[in-house]
This record gives sequence, structure tokens and C-alpha cells, in this order.
Amino acid sequence: MRFRVRAARHGRPMEHEAKEILRMSFTEGPRRKLNLAESIRRRFTSLGGVQIELACRDETREAPNLPRHKHRSD
Repeated sequence: MRFRVRAARHGRPMEHEAKEILRMSFTEGPRRKLNLAESIRRRFTSLGGVQIELACRDETREAPNLPRHKHRSD
């Protein structure tokens, strides 16, 4: 059904639409895969974007030096 609507929107028979789709698939270069952040940004750009304030982060602290306990076998 969507294929028929697409052909009608372009004003051509479904056979011609199919040929055009095939032609385009072979002539277009490979699509560049976007990372997740870029995909999200592009999706929300048309809606005016999203501004998020990032929380302040402290510097990474070193792990505490905890004493090791010996396990006893009973």
C-alpha cells in the first residue's frame, strides 16, 4: 500500500517507481552510520532541539585501600 502511494505521489506507475528505487539504491553511496548521540540530536533538531544541563562532577577519587581478610576453612 505504501509503495502504491509513493508511486502516485511521484506521478508514475508502480513499475517505474520500482525501477527508480532500484536505480537509486545502486547509485547512492553507502550511508554513513551515525553514533547514538548524533541520531538522537538529528531526531530532536526538527522539534527545536533539547537543552540539558549537565550535573557537575567531582574529580575521580582513588579507590579506598581496604584490608584483606583471610578466609578460614572449617
